Amino acid sequence: MKNILIKYLFLIAILTFSISTQGQKDYKYEYLYKNIPFDMPRIEAPIFPDRTVTITDFGAVGNGVDLCTEAFSKAMDALSAKGGGTLLVPVGIWFTGPVVFKSNINLHLQKGAIILFSPDKRLYQIVETVFEGLDTKRCQSPISGRDLTNVAITGDGAIDGNGHFWRPLKKQNVTESYWKRFIAKNGGVFKRPDYWMPSAQYLKGVELADMNVPRNLKTDAEWESIHDFLRPVMVSFIECKNLYLQGVLFTNSPAWNLHPLMCENVILDGVDVRNPSYAENGDGIDLESCKNSLIINSTFDVGDDGICIKSGKDEDGRRRARTCENLIVDNCTVFKGHGGFVVGSEMSGGVRNMKVANCKFMGTDVGLRFKSKRGRGGIVENIYIEHNAMMDIVTEPLLFDLYYMGKSAVEAQFDSITGSPVLPKVDETTPTFKNIHIKNITCTNANRAMYFNGLPENQIEGIYVENAVISSKFGGDIKESKHIVLKNIIIKQSEGPALKISNCKDIDIQNVPGEIVQ
Repeated sequence: MKNILIKYLFLIAILTFSISTQGQKDYKYEYLYKNIPFDMPRIEAPIFPDRTVTITDFGAVGNGVDLCTEAFSKAMDALSAKGGGTLLVPVGIWFTGPVVFKSNINLHLQKGAIILFSPDKRLYQIVETVFEGLDTKRCQSPISGRDLTNVAITGDGAIDGNGHFWRPLKKQNVTESYWKRFIAKNGGVFKRPDYWMPSAQYLKGVELADMNVPRNLKTDAEWESIHDFLRPVMVSFIECKNLYLQGVLFTNSPAWNLHPLMCENVILDGVDVRNPSYAENGDGIDLESCKNSLIINSTFDVGDDGICIKSGKDEDGRRRARTCENLIVDNCTVFKGHGGFVVGSEMSGGVRNMKVANCKFMGTDVGLRFKSKRGRGGIVENIYIEHNAMMDIVTEPLLFDLYYMGKSAVEAQFDSITGSPVLPKVDETTPTFKNIHIKNITCTNANRAMYFNGLPENQIEGIYVENAVISSKFGGDIKESKHIVLKNIIIKQSEGPALKISNCKDIDIQNVPGEIVQ
């Protein structure tokens, strides 16, 4: 009897292992999880009921002129009432105001389909949201959803936010001929002769804002007085679970393009995200305080950071305490943009457990950009970056900067009046970068090979760079850092030493040819 029981249990174990192995083979994204150095659950694209309606069933006309806002609303309601399904957008230009999602709906754009959002700002009411990591108000996003489960935007069409009607424009960022055509065609006002703004409301908003977020406004009338300034992110999903974006072109957003906020199980697969290079705050994707995400096989060509990871800003972010964690970025290309893969500067809730592999950054200002400053707080840790190639990087392929838009290290250490040393205490407002692994990277034609700029009171810690070839004008500059390993790195600089190191502790340099100044 005992032997029979043992055989029975053995057969169950074999069968269980076989089913588990088969499940892994069938899982579309299993290759991404091979040897990842942190625990992360497998995530699947949502499955929708086998039910399809077409936007034309609800009175929409795809002529690029007639407003389809009501048709999109009715279609969402009808699908939701039946338990969900696919909302099909056929060939045509579907001109509309805001589209608000409901659970269990896949918005599918056929080839040749364009959803074009109206530039009439009156259609976008002011709502409570989060922008640049702060609790605030903005105009409603062209596409939005909150507290939803199973939502998707898929297909081969395009979504255009008509963002140039919202964004300001600096003359220095465009050609002379474009500038003349633009100001001749559009109304607006000027903050100065070379800085165009969409309206007087926008100009008033600039004067009241801290960066891009207005402060100390109390009444609805005060907010409405700067309505035009409150340009929204184009795609906003907040507190959603199982979000899937696949195949679609997202372009010309009023501010950030894609903004999943506090979402779980997010997949971007094969999307194309574009904004003009002069688009202010025209980020590609800002993944903020999300858990379990894949960003793969996608292209970004934008006016600010390409793939950006955030988790709230300062006190608002620390109070929210929502870490951005468990992310795989693979086989993505970033063309124009302030950074290719970026963490911060809004990282007050923490960032951890991320792998970035097999990506190309071609013409970005920075390649791998980690930025923060005093007052943020938050810990960035357990980041693994490998097999990435960069070219024509305007500044550095590797940047770790804890003085983002702040004082320099020297200025911050001394009182401006007495000249006495001043070193802040390390507390919850002090940001931390640690345990970041970078290997097998190549970069050609950068300005500086790398730049580490930590805080004297809380140095950048545990950065490991291995197997890299970098050609640049200047070598690397590393300061206020500790427990740094640089191994098998070839820096082909045209001026100065290969490395400059200052105010650092425990720097392990192995097989790095060239002059090193300490």
